[in-house]
Amino acid sequence: MHAADTPIWQPEPQRAAATHLAAFGKLMSTLDNTRYDDYHSLWQASVTQPARFWSKVWDYSGVVGDKGERLLQHDGHMRDARFFPDARLNYAENLLRRRDDALAVCFWGEDKVKRELSWWELSDLVSRLQQAMKEHGVQCGDRIAGYMPNMPETLAAMLAATSLGAVWTSCSPDFGTDGAVDRFGQTAPRMLFCPDGYWYNGKPVQILNKIRVIAEQLPSVEKVVVVPYLGEADAFAANVPRAVTLDALLQGFVARQLQFVRVPFNHPLFILYSSGTTGKPKCIVHGHGGTLLQHLKEHQLHADIHSGDRLFYFTTCGWMMWNWLVSGLGSGATLMLYDGSPFAGGGHILWEYAQAYRCTHFGTSAKYIDGLKKIDLQPGKQYDLTCLRAVFSTGSPLVAESFDWAYQAIKADMNLASISGGTDIVSCFALGCATLPVYRGELQCRGLGMAVEIRNDQGKPVVGEKGELVCTQPFPSMPVGFWGDDSGEKYRKAYFDRFDNVWCHGDYAELTAHGGMVIYGRSDAVLNPGGVRIGTAEIYRQVETFPQVLESIVVGQRWQDDERVVLFVKLRNGQALDAELVATIKNQIKQGASPRHVPAKIIAVADIPKTISGKIVELAVKNVIHGEPVNNMTALANPEALQLFANLPELQS
Repeated sequence: MHAADTPIWQPEPQRAAATHLAAFGKLMSTLDNTRYDDYHSLWQASVTQPARFWSKVWDYSGVVGDKGERLLQHDGHMRDARFFPDARLNYAENLLRRRDDALAVCFWGEDKVKRELSWWELSDLVSRLQQAMKEHGVQCGDRIAGYMPNMPETLAAMLAATSLGAVWTSCSPDFGTDGAVDRFGQTAPRMLFCPDGYWYNGKPVQILNKIRVIAEQLPSVEKVVVVPYLGEADAFAANVPRAVTLDALLQGFVARQLQFVRVPFNHPLFILYSSGTTGKPKCIVHGHGGTLLQHLKEHQLHADIHSGDRLFYFTTCGWMMWNWLVSGLGSGATLMLYDGSPFAGGGHILWEYAQAYRCTHFGTSAKYIDGLKKIDLQPGKQYDLTCLRAVFSTGSPLVAESFDWAYQAIKADMNLASISGGTDIVSCFALGCATLPVYRGELQCRGLGMAVEIRNDQGKPVVGEKGELVCTQPFPSMPVGFWGDDSGEKYRKAYFDRFDNVWCHGDYAELTAHGGMVIYGRSDAVLNPGGVRIGTAEIYRQVETFPQVLESIVVGQRWQDDERVVLFVKLRNGQALDAELVATIKNQIKQGASPRHVPAKIIAVADIPKTISGKIVELAVKNVIHGEPVNNMTALANPEALQLFANLPELQS
């Protein structure tokens, strides 16, 4: 279903004129005497001449480093293209440009721990960690791992490691031991940072036994650094092999001038991991230059983040949005870090935080926004959100009704930006823009410098039709490669097998006539009843309107030489899936989507399985209902939920 043609929000002309994007458009105009007042003409120029565009992003954002003479090395093969092959720079150096007493980082661990660091204090902590790592022998190219909450010490450890040219890799401490070992075991880190536990929903969570097992199964780890959080670091470290507290590690080191190892543009910076629900997670390597340039572009030209703004994103260290968030330092923003449940305090905690620090940019997941709707929270009426200019949503498609709710319940004058990209590119293919109107249910635009198209089953680019999201030109944040994939074969198969010399991302989407985008779900989860492709997001959009339903998941079941649609629902306590509710849901889907979208079966289940980053796992459920194995249960936050879908009698008729 197309979004309405009338915008739900438009920026005031004065506000749009004061954006980074307006200033950047003027800079680009001076190059060829062409006016770029319209976003889409600027986008066209950015993908037609990518080398020139990314060079100007470097200049506009003031990247510290040597750009070199060559802007793009490209022999016609997209996956082998290299931006700025002669450049030397350091990601951490570009994030730590400020040295003053202004607030750099604030942190809430629910309502249990609250702290602040100035730019000087952050630099001092990074300096001491940098010296300790050097003393330990950490060198350029070594891996440093964090099994950490989203707290200031995690940020500082990452900056210290990457300042030396070491590679940072992380996941959150709610990962199970197998999940952590599956990831870190492939990348062989020399040091592992962990907390002495963490807070979740008001309760302390103990992880001592998990850390013992992880330390035993990672022989590459020479030092386990225990960061105080629950106040039990000394006792914790005493019971873990090769462990030392953070205080002990830093003892004797005083803050001094930071040193930065400038590395080539594609030198490994981060190793991120795929969800791993179909096997061991892929280890996706991202480079210093590509990550930095892409994030500076997205933060400044799309999100309109200025020095002194307050940037929040609800994320763990096991999700790429953490990497996206921390890059906000490069634009001079204050980072608002949060660890714990987003629904602590009855769902009020994040809005209390936003009010306390005058948040300007608030990022979260579509599921969180849907959750707020279910508990009828009205943040804009209960909190002072005067400074809030933008709300970001990702993780799954934000349905049109959630756009309506956000503008009614959060703030009428804000840029609601649904964004989409992924771990694969540590950034976005489609996202928001502070100078463009917002349409219900749509991502505002394709990213600058991202030559995104939608291709139909014949491989032809289309507008106003559903198809595969592809990118036809190289961009700086393409992965450097996969760790351990020396031949590059796994990398090629992951993105370049479907279309020749074109990145195929695996999203089922549609470009709208006014340049926006609608995401319908992952391509591999697309339903195919009667040979007609249906995006799962179209069904979720209708089911979200029912207050009786907390969550849902929809899959295709092989049935009588075809496929039928099966919808599973998790109901509120006290609700029953009776014949009346089934009929009402089916009718809503029929009227709101189409008769083809109506499930053949609607079945109530006690829980919905998700990855640790909160994404529902349609493919894993599909495997279970067909009696097929799920290869990597450790990727799931609640693997026991999968058993609820095995051998269901309702699926036998």
